[in-house]
Amino acid sequence: MLSATLPGLGQIYNQRYWKVPIIYAGFGTLAYFIDFNNSNYREWREAWIARVDGNPNTVDDYPLYSDSELERAMNFYRRNLEITYMLTAALYLLNILDASVDAHLMTFDVGEDLTMGLYPSTLQSPGGFGKDRHQTGLTLRIRF
Repeated sequence: MLSATLPGLGQIYNQRYWKVPIIYAGFGTLAYFIDFNNSNYREWREAWIARVDGNPNTVDDYPLYSDSELERAMNFYRRNLEITYMLTAALYLLNILDASVDAHLMTFDVGEDLTMGLYPSTLQSPGGFGKDRHQTGLTLRIRF
């Protein structure tokens, strides 16, 4: 719940301090790309609108580009902006999930009596005509 309120607060509560700079570096990077894609999207959208508005007095800042190229550039930055928003939401949810899983695993018992071993073994099984048969195999032992 703490990481849902303020990203990184759950990691601080769980005493995983080294994760907080990673989380904020991720949010900082995504904020940079949101600003970059948003400003480029607005610039190309204004250029496209100026081109297709039908007003002959409008100044065209990009005379070397066709209408379709302006529209393609505008859609490119809009798509990148939307993807960056989705990545920001994913990072926010991942931050909450990480803190929650870490909090639940804090009390997980990892004592010395947790063992797992694979050992060779022999088994006796009744055979035909009153004879016992010996078989070899592997035994898996898990102790917890």
